[in-house]
Amino acid sequence: MPVSQPSDSNNDTKDQLTLLNNQLGSLQRQAILRKIPIVIIFEGADAAGKGDLINRLLLSLDPRGFKVHAMHSPSEESIYRPYLWRFWTRTPARDRMAIFDRSWYRLLLDDRVNGAISDEQLPKIVEEIKNFEKQLTDDGVVVIKVYLTISEKKQYKRMVQLESNPATSWRVTHKDWEHHKLYDEYRVKSEEMIELTKAKKAPWIRINSSDLKSANLKLLKAVVKRLEAAIKIKLTPKIHKIASQLDWRKDKGEPSPLDQVDLSHTLDREIYKTRSRVLQERLHELEHELYICRRPVVLVFEGWDAAGKGGAIRRLVKGLDPRGYEVIPVAAPNTLELSHHYLWRFWTQFPKGGHIAIYDRSWYGRVTVERLEGYCSKKAWKRAFNEINATEEHWSNCGTIILKFWMHIDKEEQLKRFEAREADPNKKWKITEEDWRNRGKWDNYKIAVDDMINLTDKPNAPWIVVEGNNKPYARVKVLETTVKALEDHL
Repeated sequence: MPVSQPSDSNNDTKDQLTLLNNQLGSLQRQAILRKIPIVIIFEGADAAGKGDLINRLLLSLDPRGFKVHAMHSPSEESIYRPYLWRFWTRTPARDRMAIFDRSWYRLLLDDRVNGAISDEQLPKIVEEIKNFEKQLTDDGVVVIKVYLTISEKKQYKRMVQLESNPATSWRVTHKDWEHHKLYDEYRVKSEEMIELTKAKKAPWIRINSSDLKSANLKLLKAVVKRLEAAIKIKLTPKIHKIASQLDWRKDKGEPSPLDQVDLSHTLDREIYKTRSRVLQERLHELEHELYICRRPVVLVFEGWDAAGKGGAIRRLVKGLDPRGYEVIPVAAPNTLELSHHYLWRFWTQFPKGGHIAIYDRSWYGRVTVERLEGYCSKKAWKRAFNEINATEEHWSNCGTIILKFWMHIDKEEQLKRFEAREADPNKKWKITEEDWRNRGKWDNYKIAVDDMINLTDKPNAPWIVVEGNNKPYARVKVLETTVKALEDHL
């Protein structure tokens, strides 16, 4: 019997796969050198070959440069945090690649089909997902979304084959067969999902995976094309001169929220002691109620140097159970944090449901310090206002109670406190050369703070300007505001 010869078509496919694998390995190395983060997500029908195609994709990559995340049902850690938390915390550093086997699109597929998500909820979920992807792509992340299609007949055949093999039978569950019965509904919902969430910087790549070899070829071509385009982009940000960072909203006509503050408020010491004790006891009760309801709380403290953030925070937590809160001091980002999106480090510190996170400085450094000191481009910090609003809205939609305090004092009061700190050996450590330097930029910082409050003061995440010249008054206002907000929400 004559020996059959491989067809020219098979040889051609094999040559193409070899070439593409080599190209992909080279592109990964170039992406690492240029510090381009890459996110590849795989969605698709059951038995469409997600695992097989992920494995084939990885054959040409350096395993030190990627991590695969198999996103099963949310764990307890995830359930008690905003929906996007478990995905944000897995986004890659600037020289890494993250591959998701299933992703944040579970809400628009499984949860829609099983009725957990209604049509009324759909627009908000779509908006949150698109905001998430836009924040990533605007920051330079290459987002590649792969959806694998397969015919109903082919899906049935594969599931039977997998189930009949003892080595692969575990891959087919009762839930998979239930999904197969709903094949048409999944197909319709998938088409809707793709149409609603397509974006120029994060397009969907649809691949028919009935034949895994041709599907692999198409996948490699698509990934190579996207990475080649990304490699050509010059990623080094242009740092604008500080002068250009200031009066960009001068003609908007919005009043200065700081100019409207009456700093003459005072509070008698004895009244302060009595009132603060009552409020601290009530806050302790509310902390317990928060835990029962599993509501996370985010309290942000921003303000002028020496405005009293630390003192207000200490009085706020005085009566709380330390197991239920964490005070998070935010300094300049470290090397790891700089390798991610600027919001990443705040997502990683997000509190579980029923816990309180108190931020001493926060993500608002992006639109104040980083803006004025030229640590990011003008385009980046202007974009940050919408990014922050979208993030806080997502947190709020997931049940988070958010309060943001700006501790306000005037320049004369700041000078008195600076001088008092320098004269006190026990407090001298609290005053630095940078504090004096920042004081010299008071007027510029005020412009940035006015913009910050005007553009990010929202009903779900309000700014509270605290009159801080009188410390007792300021501390009681923080306590009263927090207690009232928690009572209203609970």
